[in-house]
Amino acid sequence: MGGRPSTASTSEWSGKDLGNRTVTYDETRAILYALAVGADASDLDLVFEERLRVLPTFALTLAQWALDSLGAAGAFDSGTAVHGTQRLRVLKDLPRSGAVEMSARVAEVWDKGSAAVFDVAVESEYFEAIWSVFAPGAGGFGGERGPSARRRPETPPSGTLDVRTATNQAALYRLLGDRHHLHIDPEAAKTAGMPRPIMHGLCTLAALTLPLASSLGAHPADLRELEGRFAAPVFPGDALRVETWKDDDGATIRFDAKAGDQTVISAAKVRFT
Repeated sequence: MGGRPSTASTSEWSGKDLGNRTVTYDETRAILYALAVGADASDLDLVFEERLRVLPTFALTLAQWALDSLGAAGAFDSGTAVHGTQRLRVLKDLPRSGAVEMSARVAEVWDKGSAAVFDVAVESEYFEAIWSVFAPGAGGFGGERGPSARRRPETPPSGTLDVRTATNQAALYRLLGDRHHLHIDPEAAKTAGMPRPIMHGLCTLAALTLPLASSLGAHPADLRELEGRFAAPVFPGDALRVETWKDDDGATIRFDAKAGDQTVISAAKVRFT
């Protein structure tokens, strides 16, 4: 995909229009997504077409084109750039099948010194989302550093959840559009410095929304806000310990997730209706 940009031109990407795209899908794809992020066969309203409610995080797979377009245009080196943070605001429920019209742009480019962070915004009638992409070697152009990451709450967690990822989870999730070899090919993973293929960050984040919803007595399709920072890779089959803090509104949970002693998702929050 894209080659390595010069730092002199990095700031010029801020505000760039990435165009519009209409993406269609059917019930089968929405059900495959639910299974890929941990839905059980008994979750009939997530996996049975006659009762289907589409998970809001499915929208993020429909918008994969925006990141691909920016990388292909040469904004950053796609071989070294990593997904740093994801934000999602749900405006209304996705239909069981249909077409979603989206527009995308580069909302901001932040200068982190040795790297740049590209905030890519995608909007539709169903959702608003921002991908923050950390691009090594693209900083140093004299721009604003941008906001700092949200810190972990200082109070003790109000609860914990144990979530085990499936060994075939990345293999399933990549069928939704992100087919980077890092998630399936052991040799590609080794080239990237990983001992074996890793989970997609968006798969891990979305998978956590199901047990988090259950802990609140909410339905996962009633998700309205989601945010999280990807701090370290997760491997298919990893057991995750999720520490949670409930907000006063009773519908919002802040959380961190760990694999062993290593934090893998931090500064995260989720809100349901």
